[in-house]
Amino acid sequence: MPRMSGKRALLEQLVADGVRYVFGNPGTTEQAFMDLLQDYPQLEFILCLHEAVAVGMADAFARATRKPAFVEIHVAPGIGNAGGMLFNAKSGRSPLVVYAGQGPSRAMFQEPHLSGDLVAMANPVTKWAYEVHHAADLPQAVRRAFKVADEAPQGPVLLAVPTDVLDEEADVAIQPTAYTRWRAHPDPAAIDEAADLLAGSRRPVLVVGDGVALSEGHEEVGRLAELLGAPIYQGYPSEVNVPADHPLYAGTLPFTSAAAPDVVDRLMSQHDVLLGVGTSLFRYIFPRPGGAAPTGTRVIHVDTDGWEIGKNLPGVLGIKADCRAALVALLERLESRRPSGAAERVDAITSEQRRVREEALARDRRGWDDAPISVPRLMGELAAVLPAEAAIFEEAVTAGPALMRYVRPRAGRYFRGRGGGLGPGMPGAVALKLAMPERPVVGVVADGAAMFTVSALWTAAHHRIPVTWVICNNASYRILKENVMDYLGAAHRDRKFVAMDLTDPLIRYDRLAESMGVHGRRVECPADLRPALEEALGLGAPALVDVVLQNSVR
Repeated sequence: MPRMSGKRALLEQLVADGVRYVFGNPGTTEQAFMDLLQDYPQLEFILCLHEAVAVGMADAFARATRKPAFVEIHVAPGIGNAGGMLFNAKSGRSPLVVYAGQGPSRAMFQEPHLSGDLVAMANPVTKWAYEVHHAADLPQAVRRAFKVADEAPQGPVLLAVPTDVLDEEADVAIQPTAYTRWRAHPDPAAIDEAADLLAGSRRPVLVVGDGVALSEGHEEVGRLAELLGAPIYQGYPSEVNVPADHPLYAGTLPFTSAAAPDVVDRLMSQHDVLLGVGTSLFRYIFPRPGGAAPTGTRVIHVDTDGWEIGKNLPGVLGIKADCRAALVALLERLESRRPSGAAERVDAITSEQRRVREEALARDRRGWDDAPISVPRLMGELAAVLPAEAAIFEEAVTAGPALMRYVRPRAGRYFRGRGGGLGPGMPGAVALKLAMPERPVVGVVADGAAMFTVSALWTAAHHRIPVTWVICNNASYRILKENVMDYLGAAHRDRKFVAMDLTDPLIRYDRLAESMGVHGRRVECPADLRPALEEALGLGAPALVDVVLQNSVR
């Protein structure tokens, strides 16, 4: 075995694993690693000005490439700064390997400045965390980290590496990580039982989530819904799990309002069999004590994560398996016995979804020329100029549903933040461009969310990454205002919103962009939207369009 320093062993292992980008914000405990990077031109360090940006960028890159991404952060404060994005990554099952520098192991008793129990800090927001104590263990620790991050259910892991471990020499073995092949097939008896339930159903429904996208089961979801005559809902998605223009797609289930559990229960209770695939059943911001239980509905739940199956619902037929494999198996069982009334249900659902969409578009047109600009007008103009091959990272929050009406998202090219913590939209768009350099990339980001990670603008300019951001600027935390109104009820609409307006002074995102080397333009008139968007998309350089939107919620 070759003998080398820990720092070189770490970098050699990254090269062996095909790592291309290191997303990070460096500090003194990582200086040995940073210095040696210049000897490895195949590794590009993407400099971020805050750890949240680095982790947000790595999260989106991992999701777009379907491979673990590597992040560097700085000791205890770095974990604190990255905590929100690590929470998102854990909630959304993003495979990340995070390296955090640590003070010298031989002097930890003295509690070096900035040090801390990094493993304890990381445990709540990672899948696995470990501090490496010997240089000889570094390559194996990195391989284990990549393997654990990638294995279902995927998630972020953290390795803390003290400074003296980087400088220590040892005999090491460098070889590519051997990943677990976890695309497990379902139990045949369970599939038979599920197929019998679905075949006998008179009112089936599908609820799908990001497990479908991960397994590339989009086509099978559509085919199964058509075979059953079932509407398809998405449950808390951050990727495209069913084409937005599929005639049986009925939208996304609510989860943010206090009324969401009751709304979902009423909706699901209209169906006698519910098939959940690759999604939680059900998670809310304001859940009812005792959990959710749609009355009279038999539930089948498929996921790779056994923890999620039956977690909040009693009497579930649980099937732990790869989502696409389970869908294929169900199709094989059901194609020879089409459920009774399926064709009629398909026609009825298709007609209803067409009516809902037409009514929404008609409402949109009534305020089409308003100033300040309406959200639908912005999304309609963006759809008109967006190249067909473009990829989108969306953190539009309350503007998201209108975006979905006009920009019909395609699998593998449309991503959202997941986990609920604000801020992934700005860095996420940059990472998509690194993962898909051949595609135009647009980030559609709410103004409040943008401020959490606005320094991603500088990273794009510094590395010359041509991304276009569209800021949905309603000068407020609109989602909070809507939730407060839901909480108070119509009788209290005269109440003021406390600390929910981004005014006095107004934030000028166009000027922030220009200060960080990004083309910025502010749009206040509807007629100026299309020229501004066309200009930004045509620059071939980082650009931002700050769109002033209507902000009334009453």
